[in-house]
Formats: sequence, structure tokens, C-alpha cells
Amino acid sequence: MAYRIGIVGGDGIGPEVIAEGLKVIKASGVTFDTVEYDLGGDRYGRDGTVLPDEILDEWRGLDALYLGAVGTPEVPPGLIERGLLLKMRFALDLYINLRPFVLAAEEIDFRVVRENTEGSYAGEGGSLRRGTPHEIATQGSVNTRYGVERAVRFAFDLAMTRRRHLTLVHKTNVLTFSGDLWERTFNEVARDYPDVATAYNHVDAACIYFVQSPQQYDVIVTDNLFGDILTDLGGAVSGGIGLASSANLNPERTGPSMFEPVHGSAPDIAGQGIANPKAAILSGAMMLDFLGESNAAARVVAACADPSTDVEGTVAIGDTVAGLLT
Repeated sequence: MAYRIGIVGGDGIGPEVIAEGLKVIKASGVTFDTVEYDLGGDRYGRDGTVLPDEILDEWRGLDALYLGAVGTPEVPPGLIERGLLLKMRFALDLYINLRPFVLAAEEIDFRVVRENTEGSYAGEGGSLRRGTPHEIATQGSVNTRYGVERAVRFAFDLAMTRRRHLTLVHKTNVLTFSGDLWERTFNEVARDYPDVATAYNHVDAACIYFVQSPQQYDVIVTDNLFGDILTDLGGAVSGGIGLASSANLNPERTGPSMFEPVHGSAPDIAGQGIANPKAAILSGAMMLDFLGESNAAARVVAACADPSTDVEGTVAIGDTVAGLLT
């Protein structure tokens, strides 16, 4: 049976790198059909469309979503991010953002589990006296026991499949309400996983350790905002953000999960054929793995790590990776 995958190439280099990802998935031998969706900054600029509810309804019938990148300089910052990416996460309950970081030469191999639907990105807050010298702005962090626990349990389950070590990252000494909820939940859930060793880092300390000794980490679990920041740093220390893949997961599979590189649309190099598609290809491997095609996923990851794929050019990299699979 062929998988039905929704494709959002998006803006800038997004369509270029997704094309190479699809080429590699095809070369892996997995059968799939694609449904194309014209969404992103360019689409918004043409007719004001961001993410209609009818498209969300269509997506619920797909097996997965594969996204390149969205955003153009002409669109106000945040509009596409909130109206498309965040709306997608909330509507499809993509409550886990999972990002792998691997750099074999430095013995770096860890995963960050980021809670993806709560925290500072939930939209709680407001402003008063906007545009005056007395303007007030508040931006709350929404944390529920339900949301925290399901993210923490996912992280413990993941750690059980790896080196059985899980680190909670937060800022409990200052964020005494949300941090307390996260820490208590983490410690209580840990009792159900006696074989997993645990640790705690303040987020500022974790930033230091990411640079100085990332080898100490196996699996990390953290909240939405801290996870957003830490995973970009993780990309920088494990080969560059151009290699960073990600999955936005609905582990209960009540809807499709979404897979995307995290490098952005890079409009300054769009159309030049020089973008590195490996982040998109590795995101495609994560998609294959989540769909149950673990063998194909492992082959794609191994092919991306082969030194022969260190060539120049978007299409040349995709061709080389695909060639190793056929």
C-alpha cells in the first residue's frame, strides 16, 4: 500500500530541498503518493491565504506531511509562523518536536524532545496602552500537567530505546511555577522507568554543555521555548543548521505527523541550486521511520553520512544519496 504524503514545498529553497528528499525516499524503495499544497509566504502574498480549515481537514486523511520551509521577506514576521506552523501543531496535536543531533567524528549523538503545543507559544497574553510611553505587554507560559506528562513520557520511552539516560532542562530556580510543575512531573514519571538514569540542567548551563561537552547527552526533554533555542544550538554544534532535521509528532496517530528541515527558506540563495538538501533528506528519513519503514530510514541516514555525498549542489547531493540506495 502506498503512503499518502502531503507536500508543502513552501518558499525559498523549500521546494528545492524537498524535491531531493522525495527523490531519495523513492530510491529507498518505499511506495508513496504525494498531494501538493501551495502554502507559505508566496501564496499569502498572492491572495492572503495562510492555512484554510478545509486544508486541515484534508490533512487529517493523510499519512504524513513533508514541509520544506515557509516565509518570505515581504510577509510580516510571525504571520506565517503563527498562521500556518503553529496552527498546524495545535490543530493536529503535534505535541512532540523531536530533533536528532549526530556528529560521529565528535562522538555526538543525542535527541531533544521539545514539548510543542504549550508554553510561551500557546498565545496567552496581551497588551495595554499600545503605542504609548506606558505600554504594557504580557506573554504567559501555559503549562498543563497533561501536556507536560505526555511529553516527559515520550522522552522516557525514547531513552529506553537508546542509552537509557534522560536530562530535564528548565529554569526551576527562577520559573518557580512552570519549573516546579515540570520537575515534579519528571520525577514522578521517572519512578515508572527505573532503568533510565536521570539528570537536571538549568537551561543556561545546558547551553554551555552543548558547546563544551555535548557527548554527555542521550535524550533531553524540555519546554517549548527552551527547546526552540536549544535545538538551534544543537544544530550548530553537530555540523550546522543546514543538516538539522526535525519531526513534529502526533504519537497517538490521530492525525498526520509533519517532518521538516529547520534551516528556514533562505531566500538569499533560492534558485541557485546550492542549498544543502541533507536536512530535508534526513527529515524524510524520520518520516519513514515514524511510518514504520525503519530499514529504509536507516539506509537513508547511513547514505547521508557517507563521505561520497559531500559534494556541491542541491541536485548533485540528492543524486549521490539516492544513488547509494539503488
